[in-house]
Amino acid sequence: MIFIIKVTTNKEDRALELISAKIHKHALQVYSLARPHGLRGYIFLEAENRESAEEAAYNLPYVKGIIGKTVAYEEIKNMIEPVLEEINIEKGDIVEIIGEPFKKEKAKVIRIDKTKGEVVVTLLAAVVPIPVTVKLDNVKVIRREKEEQEARDAEELNESKDDDNRNEEPKINKETYNETGGGLIPDDY
Repeated sequence: MIFIIKVTTNKEDRALELISAKIHKHALQVYSLARPHGLRGYIFLEAENRESAEEAAYNLPYVKGIIGKTVAYEEIKNMIEPVLEEINIEKGDIVEIIGEPFKKEKAKVIRIDKTKGEVVVTLLAAVVPIPVTVKLDNVKVIRREKEEQEARDAEELNESKDDDNRNEEPKINKETYNETGGGLIPDDY
């Protein structure tokens, strides 16, 4: 049976350690403890029966109590099992940092460590490029280097066409042009 234990928010790790120590000390019939990432204020405890779960959590600091009903594994499966998502960040991408302390800063990706789930970036607003390591969940891609390169290539192509047009001799219609007029200065000047 899986029980939900209410604990003090931001003290989940410490409460988990205290419960674990009590389980080992008293040799209780508790099979597992889990503190899912992102779930604040709660710990999951799998035990043989309610008495073992209550004894494991009884009279400990940071532990507020056990929630009345038990839950099935299928209900909490998505919180416990990690979801492998495709990492869609590449070296050279421009990203926005969405986590503290550099929230809303733009940066360029230098290196990606998929095993650790981290990315090394340099802040674009910084005068001196300093590498900063950030978790992958704390960045979002703003634009790709490939897209940026394609845009630059298209812009250069347009500029080169404009340059070609400027370097050409102006075309003069011989039928309407009068050479005796003297060119740019009007005759009645």
